[in-house]
Amino acid sequence: MFKNLNLKFYQNIGKLFYALAGADKVVHPNEFNTFKEFVSREWLSVDDTEDEYKTDAAYQMEIVFDWLASKKLNANTCFKEFIAYKNEHKYFFTSDMNTLILKTAVLITSAFSGQNKSEVIMLSKLSIELSK
Repeated sequence: MFKNLNLKFYQNIGKLFYALAGADKVVHPNEFNTFKEFVSREWLSVDDTEDEYKTDAAYQMEIVFDWLASKKLNANTCFKEFIAYKNEHKYFFTSDMNTLILKTAVLITSAFSGQNKSEVIMLSKLSIELSK
């Protein structure tokens, strides 16, 4: 269980997961569906943060992911924005949180036909960033 997470945290994590799914310029339904299942299974129990409607804040990841996918925003730009957020809020990125993020990232990028070159490169960059 983590403490003091907030909506912005979850929104930026959603941005990261969209970036990983969209690294190859296509977000496949399998990637989004696998992500949603994993949010329900793993992320909802991460903390007790809720949005203004008393809904678990972890759902913000799905909302942001879905919105970014509908707008077809640039995955690299979203990835860079996540890294900037991470660097400004290092206290959220504990070893346990980084493990959960990487586990989710691998699951998303493996959900459709395995990982392609673009996804592997972005995963590698993520792993390096989270180890800093």
